[in-house]
This record gives sequence, C-alpha cells and structure tokens, in this order.
Amino acid sequence: MAKNDRNAARIRRHKRVRKHIFGTPERPRLCVYRSLTDIYAQVIDDKAGTTLVAASSIDKDLRGKMKGKNKTEQARLVGEAVAQRAKDAGVTKVVFDRGGFKYIGRVKALADGARDIGLEF
Repeated sequence: MAKNDRNAARIRRHKRVRKHIFGTPERPRLCVYRSLTDIYAQVIDDKAGTTLVAASSIDKDLRGKMKGKNKTEQARLVGEAVAQRAKDAGVTKVVFDRGGFKYIGRVKALADGARDIGLEF
C-alpha cells in the first residue's frame, strides 16, 4: 500500500467521522493530528470557526520536557498541556476527534493525558 493510499484512507475515515462530530461553544472539539514525528492537538469551536487552545510536540513551552522521551510519552505530555490550557480557558468538556487515526498508541496516550488533567470526553 502506497503512502498516499494510507493518507487517503485516513482522510476518508475523518470525513465520515466529522459528519457526526461538531464542536460547540459549550462542548468544543478536541482535534488530534499525528504526523510521523510529531503530534498536534487543538480545541476548536466549530460554530465560531475558531481555535480556542492548541498544543503540540513542537511547542516552545514543551520542547524541554520532550528530550529523551519516546513519541507515546510525548503525546501524553501534549494531552496534558492541551487539557491544562483548555481548563485555563474555561473549557471542561470536549468532543474527541481522533482525525481518522486509530484510537491506539499516541492518539490514546494523548487522550489519556487530557483525561488525567480533568478534561471530560
């Protein structure tokens, strides 16, 4: 299977999931994107079309903590960071959007990290 086929399949899955998931001001969408080397998370209000908070493994604030950790541990730190920023912005409940990725490995680690800080989904 070629790289483009895998990404096209992920995009198809994401479109299928996005038919049912919509972020509101009361319950925004926690969107995850996983690249080969990094992971990104955003809390999005789809009604207003704005990103409320974001965190990633390339954040300047998190860069120091990432040294010596594997990608799964880094994803957990990103989940904790995005959850803390969301709580600071007044968001306690979100809808989880896995972005067409399987809910295993780094995506699951990010979700677990966000739940540990107190984000509900």
